[in-house]
Amino acid sequence: MNRRGRTALVLATAAQRLLELRISARNRAELGRAVQASASTYPAMVGVHVALFTVSAWPRRGRRVSRPVEIAALGGLAASAALRLWVIRTLGTGWNVTAHVPADGQIKTGGPYRYVRHPNYVAVALEFACLPIAVGAVPEAVVLSLADAAVLVPRIRAEERLLDTIPGYREAFRGVPRFIPRPRRRSRQIPASNSQSRGVRSRNV
Repeated sequence: MNRRGRTALVLATAAQRLLELRISARNRAELGRAVQASASTYPAMVGVHVALFTVSAWPRRGRRVSRPVEIAALGGLAASAALRLWVIRTLGTGWNVTAHVPADGQIKTGGPYRYVRHPNYVAVALEFACLPIAVGAVPEAVVLSLADAAVLVPRIRAEERLLDTIPGYREAFRGVPRFIPRPRRRSRQIPASNSQSRGVRSRNV
């Protein structure tokens, strides 16, 4: 990928991120009272995302991956963007990047949540791996992915503790994998009589 292509790719990905932040801020304002999962890790998460775009945009000469690897990385990046948009569409006004979880609302078992519990984090992991690789920064992709994992692990654990306190959540997602879909492992819709006003309206999972 030449310099112009690399710049265009990074700018397009960054523009999507800025749009997501705007959507998240709007949703968060409408959400009302909610508890933030692992609030202390949010600044670190912002930092690793800034590092992702800075490293990917940094000029580098003579460092390119093979064409098949580049195509695979671009495909993974496109899949990441599509998955995140699917998550946002599924959660609607409940989606936010700060992992604020209210104690009431409707459990979301459709869209990608039908197959995994944390599709948004799957999209993030794909982005951290594929964007640097697409621009020839393979060692940096490894380092950035490890840094992202270090931030997400405590965040996911804290978020799951909050979600598990919501009646109906465990029943809906019992046996559903966190990240990788498995045959016959899907979320279940809890009857309205059991879950009405007791689910979760907002998650970043």
